[in-house]
Amino acid sequence: MGLGSFIKKQFIDVLQWNEDGDGVLSWRFPMEGMEIQNGGSLTVRESQLAVFINEGQVADVFGPGMHKLTTQTLPVLTYLKNWDKLFESPFKSDVYFFSTRVQLGRKWGTPQPITVRDADFGMVRLRAFGVYSYKLVDPKLFFSEISGTRDIYTRDDLEQQLRNLVVSSMTTAIGGSGVPFLDMAGNQGLMAEKISEVLAPTFAKYGLALDNFAVENISLPEELQKAIDTRISMGMVGDMQKFTQYQTAQAIPLAAQNEGGLAGLGAGLAAGVGFGQVMGNAMQGVVNPQVQQAAPVVAAAGVAAAAAPAAADPLQAKLAQLKGLLDQGLITQADFDTAKAEVLKKLIG
Repeated sequence: MGLGSFIKKQFIDVLQWNEDGDGVLSWRFPMEGMEIQNGGSLTVRESQLAVFINEGQVADVFGPGMHKLTTQTLPVLTYLKNWDKLFESPFKSDVYFFSTRVQLGRKWGTPQPITVRDADFGMVRLRAFGVYSYKLVDPKLFFSEISGTRDIYTRDDLEQQLRNLVVSSMTTAIGGSGVPFLDMAGNQGLMAEKISEVLAPTFAKYGLALDNFAVENISLPEELQKAIDTRISMGMVGDMQKFTQYQTAQAIPLAAQNEGGLAGLGAGLAAGVGFGQVMGNAMQGVVNPQVQQAAPVVAAAGVAAAAAPAAADPLQAKLAQLKGLLDQGLITQADFDTAKAEVLKKLIG
């Protein structure tokens, strides 16, 4: 090589990356025919990694710090270049910088409803969205599997593929977890945990680490939402007997406003109480057969006794029914006095 050609060549003494642009994951140092000096320095800042590439093959990796480039600091490149004892200077090599910052607040969502298998409802179609964060931890894997020889590779280039991974992993996580969908829907943290368990090894295959994953909203089909609402309502009712008494107490003031309404309600309640006694005694009979034999006779006698006064004197039967409702706490004293006055008015004429 002539002296003129040697003078025209440009040599690199310092390699570094200032990370001017936001969202860049991989950046190739612009060589443009330049060569690296023996003893030159490589500056790798915090939240960065640097990789030397020889003819498309990953060589040496450098973490944060200032590194002097010699055969001791470039052992893999020295081997690949066949530098035995003589370090060639200057030399050519591609140098890539990688950002290891945590990429926060990245959004994911299901563009179309996805179908998952569920123990309670069979097949479930749902939409969901949320946020996640990740960081690059293995530049060798990321270079060989994702970024390749591109000069710049950004998170926008990457995240379309990551969103697809999230959606497919959601289907796998919900279907294979064995946890009923209702439990997951009621605890979005549980759903996020199950999805993260599936996503983490998938991210690792590309040199990435999943930092956080959150489910912010789950949108369900209308028929499934109705089924969930029904189950919630049943859970809120709890004791069906107390719930029935409460509904009856709520209905009595309305019935008292209509002539004959309260009396008709009382007759219905009397029959209902008799039927309830029969059913209760029958259930007791499962445990105690002697009670089972006596229960129908006692219950029938009770119903007959309740029906007899009504047949003998309807107005007196109404008064007895009203008194029974008052004693059971199903109507208030005011309701009883009002209904009693109406009955006495008819009785006296």
